[in-house]
Amino acid sequence: MTRDEFWLRYLRAHRSAGTRALHYVGSLLAIGSLLLAIVTSDWRWLIAAPVIGYGLAWTAHLAIERNRPETFGHPLWSLLSDYRMLLLALSFRLEPHLRRAGLR
Repeated sequence: MTRDEFWLRYLRAHRSAGTRALHYVGSLLAIGSLLLAIVTSDWRWLIAAPVIGYGLAWTAHLAIERNRPETFGHPLWSLLSDYRMLLLALSFRLEPHLRRAGLR
């Protein structure tokens, strides 16, 4: 599977706006946790980052999408796609990608 094929598959696994919203919150809180780890020199924030980020994302998949997170099959591509989705959403450029994935 190419990166582009995975990207479209990833978007289809996140068809609900609620799922994407929980991913955005989790990703931003994970970044915040990493920054807190640096600022406070408290290693516990390093542990909190993936717990918070993945916890919210996986909850969205279980409760909203009712599907299996892509993380289990493709952890690195999934992580990169998660932040790609976040950056595109924050820059208001996600819509064409959702259309291309057949979600609009």
